[in-house]
Amino acid sequence: MRQRGRRYGEEGTATTEMVIVMPLLLTFVLLLAQAALYIHATHIAQTTASHALAATRAEGGSTAAGRREADRVLEQLGRGPLRGIRVSVARDDEHAEVRVRGTASSVLPFLRLPVRAHAAGPVEDFRPGGIRP
Repeated sequence: MRQRGRRYGEEGTATTEMVIVMPLLLTFVLLLAQAALYIHATHIAQTTASHALAATRAEGGSTAAGRREADRVLEQLGRGPLRGIRVSVARDDEHAEVRVRGTASSVLPFLRLPVRAHAAGPVEDFRPGGIRP
């Protein structure tokens, strides 16, 4: 008799809730993983740029030394989360600059996050005895 008075029961509500909640939860977890990969790729790019700049701007340094240092750092840190890496090194008599560009590995489909790092500074020029021109 009781069953007749009720039109709709609560059977299946847990399933309906799970169908709605689980995709949202999994998307949130994937977004967290993507953020972690992006941050790690950014750190790799910035570390590469700063080490390459140190080799480029040192007295007796060169753009070739900066590129070698960038390759060495990328080899040590691993290129996993940073894809399509392009390193550009420039140096003149007074200024050195390194740019690292690439994309972060993607966990989510169709998402390509660009990663850029830039490091610049004056070229070291030591003079004996603290004499400045």
